[in-house]
Amino acid sequence: MDVLIVGAGAMGTWFGRATDATVTFADVDADAAAAAAERVGGDAETTALEGPDSYDVVCLAVPMTHVVDAIADHAHRAERAILDVSGVMGPPLETMAEHAPELERASLHPLFAPERAPGSIAVVRDESGPTIEGLLETLDAGGNDLIETTATEHDDAMETVQATTHAAVLSFALAADSVPDGFETPIYEGLRTLTEQFTEGTPRVYADIQQTFDGADAVADAAATVADADAEELESLYREAASQWQPDPPADEAAARSETTDDATNETPK
Repeated sequence: MDVLIVGAGAMGTWFGRATDATVTFADVDADAAAAAAERVGGDAETTALEGPDSYDVVCLAVPMTHVVDAIADHAHRAERAILDVSGVMGPPLETMAEHAPELERASLHPLFAPERAPGSIAVVRDESGPTIEGLLETLDAGGNDLIETTATEHDDAMETVQATTHAAVLSFALAADSVPDGFETPIYEGLRTLTEQFTEGTPRVYADIQQTFDGADAVADAAATVADADAEELESLYREAASQWQPDPPADEAAARSETTDDATNETPK
């Protein structure tokens, strides 16, 4: 099986390593394609982005804001199957169905940074067959956990898992001041750890996520509600949050008030 991977960034390189196939890279940056082929090794090679050659499989590993156009441009180069690993599923699958209705089609979203592979991969089999199944079997054998889903379920979930989460962490990163050593609390340390991990990433990727999925507005609205709330309203907001996230929230106000401040908030300084 030969696979054309359009996009020679981290995710395209990961797919090239993860699949058991002869891999060819194409990218707007020819040097990036050559570097990806070198990293993958084996029979990996490069081709022109607008080359005439066809392949058993075409995998689009481009940013999610460009994946629809990339599918339209390269679907004709696929002979058996086409898939993407862009991170959004609805629009790519619709475009694949339009431009490659006779082919096997799938959308994959590795839910991890490539350097932390293997991990969980969300999978939508839009039109499966032996080629797509063979690729998925290889990914499964490589230690990945394949999560069957639908495009709607996935994209709805990503509004919270990615857009809302990233907006909240970025807001904390921008709003928080440094504090003297020794003043950390468990909650602050947890957020600081998330912020350090978050800011190791690629800014363009996070920008693409915010452009593709809703979520930031919900964070802004929640922060404004908290900022404008009086003490009674804040207690109500806290209980509302606890009811969503705690399996056994306090049964009543008296029970909540019987807790000490340190126990209730877990905010005792070290």
